[in-house]
Amino acid sequence: MQEAADSADQLMIGLTQYMTNQGVRQAFLQADSGFIYENSGHIELKKIRVTFFAQTGAQTSVLTGREGTYNMRTGQMEARGDVLVVMTDGARLTTSVLRYDQSKNEVSTDQHYVYESTDRHVDGEGFTSDPAFTNIRTQGVRGRAGRFTLPGQ
Repeated sequence: MQEAADSADQLMIGLTQYMTNQGVRQAFLQADSGFIYENSGHIELKKIRVTFFAQTGAQTSVLTGREGTYNMRTGQMEARGDVLVVMTDGARLTTSVLRYDQSKNEVSTDQHYVYESTDRHVDGEGFTSDPAFTNIRTQGVRGRAGRFTLPGQ
């Protein structure tokens, strides 16, 4: 959306926003600043951080990025620029753009990404996942994974 900052209806410094579903906290959005455009229903964010939570309330991952857009009407958020997601187990995902769809509680990108954990290194071209990265659907994947045992072995 990238509208001019001087055409914003409001400027918020130290913006915070809880994202919930039926009263259950799914994510907590923080930004150094937010340029609010009321007619289009979106906020242009600078220096963002999003903390994701499981149904139990436990933190699952933290996303950071240089900038982003939050749609106040749909709950969809897009992070852009040096996007990094760190899971609670220390695994890391980097990409240039990552989208969060609150209605589906999914994160996704159609851009190149790198996922690294203690026993995995994966490169790919786009994926969709839950914010805890326990159910990942990916395209164009390559890399190495940890050991596994075949049934009956």
